[in-house]
Amino acid sequence: MKKIEALIKPFKLSDVKEKLIGIGIQGMTVTEVKGFGRQKGHTELYRGTEYTIDFLPKVKLEVVVPEETVEKALDAIISAANTGQIGDGKIFVSSIEETIRIRTKERGKEAV
Repeated sequence: MKKIEALIKPFKLSDVKEKLIGIGIQGMTVTEVKGFGRQKGHTELYRGTEYTIDFLPKVKLEVVVPEETVEKALDAIISAANTGQIGDGKIFVSSIEETIRIRTKERGKEAV
């Protein structure tokens, strides 16, 4: 199994969610986060004073999928989150050794 973590623009969350549901992903965790990369933030004007916004709002989406679903999930996230602009985000894929559903004690793929 693999864990996919995607950092995306907040307004793309519903598009990504719909694509993932469309390929059979049944669960995901979403966290509102802030960060910066090459985008480096921006400046805003508030009541005549200029402020530098270093950390930009992003959404962190986490899903755990079987090995055979990884490429379909990555393609779904990339196609739904892509705007072609700087700051579209990043995807990280890591291995998961074990998954256990607490309620039923199921393990592995059945627990996902």
